[in-house]
Amino acid sequence: MSKPVTFRLDDDKLQCLDQIASSMDRDRSYVLNEAVNNYLEVKQWHAEQIRKAIAGADAGEFAIEEEVRAAFDAFRAKP
Repeated sequence: MSKPVTFRLDDDKLQCLDQIASSMDRDRSYVLNEAVNNYLEVKQWHAEQIRKAIAGADAGEFAIEEEVRAAFDAFRAKP
């Protein structure tokens, strides 16, 4: 069951929101619901990753120096 929610949005964001809704042939509520769903999914994933990392740290699961060095080397730009 959905319930109405009211919040303030500046004119530029509202205009952008309406343009997106129009281009999708959807109403503003649809786009807002999609945006909230995406936001919540990302935040829940992030919170779960933090919980897993804390649990790993509490269990003493840490990378050794060589693993950390290898990870940084893998991300460095190659000349």
